[in-house]
Amino acid sequence: MSYARVLCVGLVGVTGHVVEVEADLSVGLPALVLTGLPDTALNEARDRVRAAVVNSGQRWPNRRITVNLLPATLPKQGSSFDLAIACALLAGAGELPLAPMDGVVVLGELGLDGTVRPVRGILPMVAAAASARLGQVVVPLENAREATMVPGVTVQAVDSLHRLVAFIRGEDDLLEPPPQIPEPVATGPDMADIAGQELGRYALEVAAAGGHHLAMFGPPGAGKTMLAERLPSILPHLDDASALEVTALQSIAGVLPPDGRLVRRPPFQAPHHSATLAALVGGGSGLARPGAISLAHRGVLFLDEAPEFANATLQALRQPLESGRIVLARARGNTEYPAQVQVVMAANPCPCANPAGDQYCQCTALVRRRYIGKLSGPLLDRIDIQIKLEPIRAAQLMTATAPAESSAAVARRVADARAAAAARWAPEGWRVNAEVPGPYLRRPPWRLAPKATAALRQGLDRGSLSARGFDRILRLAWSIADLDGRDRPAGSDVDEAAQLRMGEAIDRQAGR
Repeated sequence: MSYARVLCVGLVGVTGHVVEVEADLSVGLPALVLTGLPDTALNEARDRVRAAVVNSGQRWPNRRITVNLLPATLPKQGSSFDLAIACALLAGAGELPLAPMDGVVVLGELGLDGTVRPVRGILPMVAAAASARLGQVVVPLENAREATMVPGVTVQAVDSLHRLVAFIRGEDDLLEPPPQIPEPVATGPDMADIAGQELGRYALEVAAAGGHHLAMFGPPGAGKTMLAERLPSILPHLDDASALEVTALQSIAGVLPPDGRLVRRPPFQAPHHSATLAALVGGGSGLARPGAISLAHRGVLFLDEAPEFANATLQALRQPLESGRIVLARARGNTEYPAQVQVVMAANPCPCANPAGDQYCQCTALVRRRYIGKLSGPLLDRIDIQIKLEPIRAAQLMTATAPAESSAAVARRVADARAAAAARWAPEGWRVNAEVPGPYLRRPPWRLAPKATAALRQGLDRGSLSARGFDRILRLAWSIADLDGRDRPAGSDVDEAAQLRMGEAIDRQAGR
């Protein structure tokens, strides 16, 4: 037989597509032609597959070999097609029977000696096979534990082309995936480490309860970075759907830990202020790779020293902050990645950032305005909470009689608030208050009493508040009410939300 077909999966962004790897062997000058929009890495599979087949003790067919990847209009990239190509051409040459591979998805990269090496993106690939009702996949041994995260799929592992050939011929068995490793006890920064800063702690709790963006301004040492690093510790663990999304993104980016567990903790990304545009939002040649904003999906993106980031890099955040996704257009096609993140920004009041306080600052008023002005109005308008932190005093740092409230205690309140919001918005498919569209909150039955929003309407008429800011204050008010265990915001909640939004200090009782 001169024709054979083996199934594989190609990725476009985080979406997997089942690909049919066809091999046709015909009379002619010996050659291997690869068609179906392959990228450079995939084109080089011709040499990898030839060496792997010969070094695995198989006979290379000296015929004209055409390998086509269907659908031909779908861009293909990476080396995950190597193993499927090798199986297809050996089957087309009559060296392997086709029946054992019927309906089986084959994934893996080949080394020149025939070893099967791990590839990126196994999790979304196996998920795509499951969606296509293909119940059996063969993956590299090092990817096997990751592949077993997808329910309803039988996963078998292979470490070499020789083993796979022997299995197809009925001479040997494939390997079983390693067992899953229990999730370790979570450790990390704790809210109990923070001295004072009741305003910062409360703003962090409101942000966690409603999924709101947060900006903190203050001198060095005020605790901005400490607060930001502890936000993931008070966020709820990811549910199964969110955990699969986050784990798939990390698999595509090649940063998934080798233990192959689902990522249950909300991710935390803190790129350096010298990060490029592509590093932050994604990029690269061909089809773009995910950036830090997508790797922080369902978690926290922390921009420390935010005014030091390049202006173009900061402005690129505006669209994904609204839509929760990012679309990267390249010559080979568009790639879409999810970007449902909580952005936390920290900034000093001026370039010199004298830790002794503003009275010792040597920056002129113009220099200070230019520095903070790097955070443009349209960008800050998308940040729900904007607070100014004051320096820590000696009394707060040295005379505390008891440790501050722990992350576990705060996390319980956040979980209760999120559960209330999720139950309220479940019919519309929203999870947190920050996802609720503004027009929805301005219509019955969710519209608040005119007395409660009177000050907001006056600010909107005077031009001191934008329509976007109006809606974000309403969302904050709902989060504050959820934290206090009430089913509807009162006028005091709206006032408190406005103070958090406008960056004014509020007098909130410590310890709650």
